[in-house]
Amino acid sequence: MLQLPQSPVVAIVGATGAVGREMIAILDARRFPAASLRLFASPRSRGMRIPFRGSDIAVESLDHGAVAEGIDLALFSAGKGISREWAPKFRDAGALVVDNSSAFRADPACPLVVPEVNPHTLDAVRGPAIIANPNCSTIIALVAVTPLDRAIGVERMVVSTYQAASGAGAAAMEELESQARAFATGAAMDTSIFGRQYLFNVFSHNSQVGDDGFNEEERKLVTETRRMWGRETVRICATCVRVPTLRAHAEAIHLEFARRTSEAELRQLLAVAPGVAIVDDRAGNRFPEPLAAAGGDDVLVGRIRMDPSVPDGRGAALFVCGDQIRKGAALNAVQIAERFLPTEVTSAPLPAAHPAASAAVGAG
Repeated sequence: MLQLPQSPVVAIVGATGAVGREMIAILDARRFPAASLRLFASPRSRGMRIPFRGSDIAVESLDHGAVAEGIDLALFSAGKGISREWAPKFRDAGALVVDNSSAFRADPACPLVVPEVNPHTLDAVRGPAIIANPNCSTIIALVAVTPLDRAIGVERMVVSTYQAASGAGAAAMEELESQARAFATGAAMDTSIFGRQYLFNVFSHNSQVGDDGFNEEERKLVTETRRMWGRETVRICATCVRVPTLRAHAEAIHLEFARRTSEAELRQLLAVAPGVAIVDDRAGNRFPEPLAAAGGDDVLVGRIRMDPSVPDGRGAALFVCGDQIRKGAALNAVQIAERFLPTEVTSAPLPAAHPAASAAVGAG
């Protein structure tokens, strides 16, 4: 397995976007042992200065191939087009690249990884390479469901997502906020991002719809899950929609297992699952919510119950929330990078449990 230097030179491509800025904050908070940090963004952001560990780092632009030289680790979050052009250049110059776009998720030469799901796939990385971050909805779902699949075996999964503006970037978040201000004052609403009113509305995910009626987001959840689980036979169906929340996605997940299970077994498995916090207070009617998940690292899991529509005690339903910008993007990329640090070098993680979980656990 490739090993990064004890103090790697790190680059973030797309540093001024919502995910890029979150990457910077996470590297700092987790005390990632970067010898230095270089920040890249579009030419219009060149010269902007971003604080990191007591210094202000000037943003550079990707204007010539030499900018990739001397980089040990490159974290990309600048869109599919930039990744396709520049990620191979950074890799060929000697960097380990972790890419947050969809550019390499279907490439068999590029591992598709969630550290809580399939970390073993990183063992085959022996030199500079491109590693793909899965789609945010897939990450959030699989952090919660994979422990159940390992123990019980998932034969079918039906997912309905409720996706926040953060999934479409900082501009989409700003548009939702501007629509709220416009509504309050009676002004005309800006609809340039989604082409429709987002405030007080729910609509199909804004990705291309295929001839089969499924949009790209839904197809990603199916294909990426099958790839990471290594099982083409698992049956998956997804419906992905946008909801007018700023940050953190929610998902309703229905599962059909290979054998009989129980609510008690599900809770036991989820209670020890890495990256999961149970928020399931029936008496207080407190369950995962986007506002509670926002800013946290854990995927919040609640509404844990058996599904009576599946025979023989083989069905269950969950409701989960996870911060799309953090675990669904920036944090997952940093966690992948941490796997390549020398064993004597460790990052210091943020608190494992989300504060929302402390007062809302158990069956209630």
